[in-house]
Amino acid sequence: MGQVLTIRAYMQKHQFLRWAVYGVIIGIVSGLGACLFFYLLEWMKFFTFEYLAGYTPLKPAGERLVEATTSGSFKPWVLFALPAIGGLLSGILVYTWAPEAEGHGTDAMIDAFHNKQGMIRTQVPYIKGLASLITLATGGSAGREGPIAQIGAGFGSWLGRVLRLSVRDRRLLMLAGCAGGLGAIFRAPLGGALTSVEVLYREDFETEGIVVCIVSSVVANSIFTSVFGHEPIFAIPPIRFAHPMELLFYAILGLVCVPFGYVYVKTFYGLRDRFFRHLRLKRMLVPALGGLGVGLIGLWRPEIMSGGYGVIQAALKGNLPVLLMINLAFLKIVATSFTISSGGSGGVFGPSLFIGAMLGGVVGHISHAYYPGIVTDPGAFALVGMGAFFAGVAKAPIGALLMVAEMTGGYAVVVPLMFTSVVALLLSQRWSLYEKQVHNKFHSPAHRNDSVINVLQTMTVLDVYREDAPVTSLPEDMTFATLKRFLTRTGESFFPVVDDHFRLRGILSLSHLHAILFEDHLSDLLVVGELASPAVSVRLDENLYDALVKFLQSGYGRVPIVDNEGGLKGLLRLSELMAAYHHEILRLKEE
Repeated sequence: MGQVLTIRAYMQKHQFLRWAVYGVIIGIVSGLGACLFFYLLEWMKFFTFEYLAGYTPLKPAGERLVEATTSGSFKPWVLFALPAIGGLLSGILVYTWAPEAEGHGTDAMIDAFHNKQGMIRTQVPYIKGLASLITLATGGSAGREGPIAQIGAGFGSWLGRVLRLSVRDRRLLMLAGCAGGLGAIFRAPLGGALTSVEVLYREDFETEGIVVCIVSSVVANSIFTSVFGHEPIFAIPPIRFAHPMELLFYAILGLVCVPFGYVYVKTFYGLRDRFFRHLRLKRMLVPALGGLGVGLIGLWRPEIMSGGYGVIQAALKGNLPVLLMINLAFLKIVATSFTISSGGSGGVFGPSLFIGAMLGGVVGHISHAYYPGIVTDPGAFALVGMGAFFAGVAKAPIGALLMVAEMTGGYAVVVPLMFTSVVALLLSQRWSLYEKQVHNKFHSPAHRNDSVINVLQTMTVLDVYREDAPVTSLPEDMTFATLKRFLTRTGESFFPVVDDHFRLRGILSLSHLHAILFEDHLSDLLVVGELASPAVSVRLDENLYDALVKFLQSGYGRVPIVDNEGGLKGLLRLSELMAAYHHEILRLKEE
């Protein structure tokens, strides 16, 4: 324990080194965790889908870890039963050991940041990871970013507790763990870092965490890609944005994303709040019921099961018909709601990419059919739809843009991706896929103290200084006898003590004289300079937060104001400081 405290003390002195070291440590663990999660998931999916059910799902170009083949025939009843079995196992696991691991992990991470002082119980990442592996491997319609985010965030929280860091630092380490997990599993280091600091708010960023998140994400991504390769998850044909008129069709795509995003969010939370939570079943059994719903849909359209990244790959290449993509968009919304709203474990980013790709593919194909001279690459709309749809429902446009660009290598369509994301975002302000998001830092309990501190730090003593206010000071050579006669003629109880040049030498408070006030034999032996306490003062250019600290440390209700040479200028009263703060808060609210 002594060594831990020594390391902590050293890190506190060296801020830049400290965050670099923390970021590297968290990045290594997050990267290794992502490698293990991905490896286990791919083999478990092979066993359940291909070996047991005889169904070979489509795979994206950059994720072909398991190339083994099986000779078994297709067994529809196995495919139907898999999500229910997975829901049952996941429910028992979660509700027995870590109930907070239910649902999508990103929201749990957001909640821990805002409302739980960056605290995630140690067992939660393990339970979340295992439950999510079971859910995804058995066909549950969910994403893998939720468990990865919570696994990394859980380690960051644990490291903060072990090193006994402040609540603020623990929150930042938690974000770094989330960034490392996202940057690794999606091979998107910059997108993962920015998504982790952007997804907390609807209208803000957690800018303090950017540095440590980037370090963690880069390290984790380097470890993951060194094991599984540097190829992006999705392969896309050569695409480009060349015709300005094409932006009109991308605007239509943005408009299409809005109602589908609304239906997605309302269905997702509506099923949870109005159906699954009212069932008279043990909570651990409810995810199995959601799995039955997914199994029924999977009998008709197995493409919606699990992550569906292979289907996204087909849409990016323009290989899916329009009617199929419309069906898959609706069915993915329902299947994801069945899986996660019932308490199944998984993320919502992956399904959002799926729905957005289907919507983009539909708009792209229809637009190309009528205006082939303008819309030349229908698959590009699927790519743009991925980012725009998630930007609208999650309020994370920059992170979504970068994630999609890095996952596909589609940097050539950044312009329409930005444009479409903004259209979807501006028209989707009234709902969010992450219910634990807050509007900005002023609405976050994590920054409750900052709102006071920041306001006071923007104001100086000069803002409240009254030059004409009278100040009663005492010369340091005044005798105690003279002082007692003076006190009988004044109602003051607090006096700055000054020298012959009117420079502040100390402070005399009447409350400090009670013990000797009636000692007459001392009247001619003591002078005010000997009775005064050490000087506490503020300067005119000092901010009011620093002044408030001096009030609290000294216990005085007034503090002398001095110039740069120590000359007495006046008195700052605590009541004046608080009145100025109150006035500024009211002004900011009006703005």
